[in-house]
Amino acid sequence: MVYFSGLSDAARITFFQMMVISIIAMVIFVVGLIINFQKWGAGVTGYALEPEAGSKGSAVRFLKTWWKQVTAKSEHGHGKPILEILILDILFQRRILKRSPGRWFMHFTIFAGWMTLFAMSGMMFTVEMAEMFVELPISAEQFREFLQLPNDIFGYILLLGVLIALVRRIFVKEVRDSSITYDWVLIGVLFLVTVSGFVADGIRTGDLIWNIGMSGETARAYAPPAALFHSVISLLFCIAYIPYSKYIHVIATPLAILANKGGE
Repeated sequence: MVYFSGLSDAARITFFQMMVISIIAMVIFVVGLIINFQKWGAGVTGYALEPEAGSKGSAVRFLKTWWKQVTAKSEHGHGKPILEILILDILFQRRILKRSPGRWFMHFTIFAGWMTLFAMSGMMFTVEMAEMFVELPISAEQFREFLQLPNDIFGYILLLGVLIALVRRIFVKEVRDSSITYDWVLIGVLFLVTVSGFVADGIRTGDLIWNIGMSGETARAYAPPAALFHSVISLLFCIAYIPYSKYIHVIATPLAILANKGGE
């Protein structure tokens, strides 16, 4: 199977090679996650902080301690059912909504778009892998077409959230003053990932909005490298880099909320 990515028709990335790249990205993600668990197990709670000299953390011990807190009876009177916490506090982020509806809308669109696209990419990956070994009732190509509409919908949701974040950093003084170069790079790369996905798909399908004026032989020539660029930057930034960046909060915050049983 030839993967729709590559530098040219003569130098395409095969499906197997792309799967290897995907697995490497996930391994880097898992290693980073374990490193963070070890830090948290040593008592480190802030981003980019290191354990004190001599402090040793254990990822397994951290997870055991965290699970004990999650399942223990609350002593603070604010314990809520886990299902309620998962849906209202983590999925719908009601704590942010109480503080600022505008900020909540930005966070929720980025979260919903990012996580849904990630989940659909995981499903696509699973179907493509399974098709290599067994006969499925639906082909990978058919499944990709089935996901086209929800991919577009949640892609636009993510783009909306990213644009709001950019506008806030540019025009809201308190946000602009508190932003450092690193913050600009993070949101800028996320914008690049989102737009490159639309452009890559637009060139491939001939979408009049996103094909940036390419059609015919020109589109066929540029579609593979555009798809490759989007695939690689997505794997590196949206998966592999998460545990090593401020975006680790997408994992750390739900863990903390569950441990606190929904409390502030």
